[in-house]
Amino acid sequence: MNATPSSTDHRDHTYGTDHAYGTATDRTEPADREGRTVHLDTAGWGTMPAAVRALVADCASREDRYGPHELEEDLEDVLRTEVHERLGALLGVPAADTAVVTDAAGAFDALVSRLAPGRGERVWTTPYESAARLTALYALRDRTRCTVEVVPLREDGDLDLEWMARHIGDDVALVSVVHVPSGCGIVNPVEEIGQILAPYRCVYAVDASYSAGQLPVDAGRIGCQLLTGDGWRFLRGPYAVGFAFLAPRLRAAFEDAAAHRPLPPNAAVAGLNAALAHHTATTATTATTVTAAADGPAGLAGQGLLPALRAAVEECPGTELIAPGRVQSAILAFRHRDLPAALVRRRLAARGVVVWKTVAQETPLHLPRSGATTALRASLGPDTTPQDIARFGRALREVVREETAGAQRPRPARTLPPAPTPVLASAPAPVPPAGPRPRPSARRHLTLCPTP
Repeated sequence: MNATPSSTDHRDHTYGTDHAYGTATDRTEPADREGRTVHLDTAGWGTMPAAVRALVADCASREDRYGPHELEEDLEDVLRTEVHERLGALLGVPAADTAVVTDAAGAFDALVSRLAPGRGERVWTTPYESAARLTALYALRDRTRCTVEVVPLREDGDLDLEWMARHIGDDVALVSVVHVPSGCGIVNPVEEIGQILAPYRCVYAVDASYSAGQLPVDAGRIGCQLLTGDGWRFLRGPYAVGFAFLAPRLRAAFEDAAAHRPLPPNAAVAGLNAALAHHTATTATTATTVTAAADGPAGLAGQGLLPALRAAVEECPGTELIAPGRVQSAILAFRHRDLPAALVRRRLAARGVVVWKTVAQETPLHLPRSGATTALRASLGPDTTPQDIARFGRALREVVREETAGAQRPRPARTLPPAPTPVLASAPAPVPPAGPRPRPSARRHLTLCPTP
């Protein structure tokens, strides 16, 4: 018998729906909206709703007190059934075809490591692919001697679907497409691609890490055999937990690979379940909302505020948008022609505005070709308000004005220390007077250039 306290002193906690998500109007920011941090990095780390954060903290506390096995027993229904039912509802697939993983990139790598395309067979990727998934694809190429091809872009930045339709064949073994990439806000037409690929035998893998929670993601309509995502971005769950949908024919290969990889913590899985419940409740209350009221949030992922966010960037002198494609999500990438992205990010953070700095090696087939080695990324969330966008715009203009003025301010002439006077070999050499230390050269970012 387990020698733990009885159910009367620690089994009275509820980990199901009522405890999980609270109300649809739950907010995590302080009451003083003018003084709160403006969080424009939902794509990097979505702020957990208060009820989700409280549940994760409670699970961690109980695991520390009673041990992981006791917590797993308490969460059995959540871990084995409830979270999979919620994932199935989110992705439009049977609950039995879903899996809980630590992260999307790890799940993709796990499956790809078990694929065995023939020598010379083709694997398709896109210029918007992440470095992590490219690493898995290049490892597959080196192991099996298949060929990795990059789907070309049209002039407007969209994927060339006509090229895909002309070149698809049964020698294409795998097609990897990211729904929304990390480095910009383009929405790739994953459903249209699925229709092109449907008659052929290839495995169609979609990365929904940056789309799940802000856009509809229906794996059944997409027609993919693998769909992966992270739970801590627009779904606003805890870190170190993600999800996957697998077609039945891939289940055995995936489970064989996943058996040798770490599992997400039980507290994180419970948090993901709570975040999914909160997302469902919020979706129900905002299903018909396209644009928010003047003083309220702008829907699930704030898409209604994207034009205002774009205008705030364009109105700032010296900024350039990185926004390829005709359809955009709640992510906007941009850079300044003269100021380093890291400097702008730090100055914005000092003013209470959080954005993300992205670097070229995160999407090595896209950003370097666009001429950007670093850029800034702002992403909207369900709690983003018009006031937040206005504050971001003011802060960005202030940063650019101050830093540009500082760069144009004349610097005092540098004086070199006098040359040391020659002395006899027996005499100690004099110490030269201290002078200004030369400034190190500006930091440069390494850009990864994948082999063909």
